[in-house]
Amino acid sequence: ELAMVKVRGKGEHRMEALRLADAFRARVIDASTESFVFEITGASEKIESFVALMIPLGLVEVSRTGVVAIGRGPDGM
Repeated sequence: ELAMVKVRGKGEHRMEALRLADAFRARVIDASTESFVFEITGASEKIESFVALMIPLGLVEVSRTGVVAIGRGPDGM
């Protein structure tokens, strides 16, 4: 699953959001002086945990793809 998570924050909240993003291996795909947009991939549970931790730090918006999959190897369907 893929999610984009927008968080608004300053000072300690901003630093904590970046620290958590690093721990969850989320990428910063947009940053301003007042907000971040993170891209995070993984199991639904991982994304739900990340989103829950961002709520007290200033969560603004979440956009999720839902589960997607493709077979491994050279053969198609």
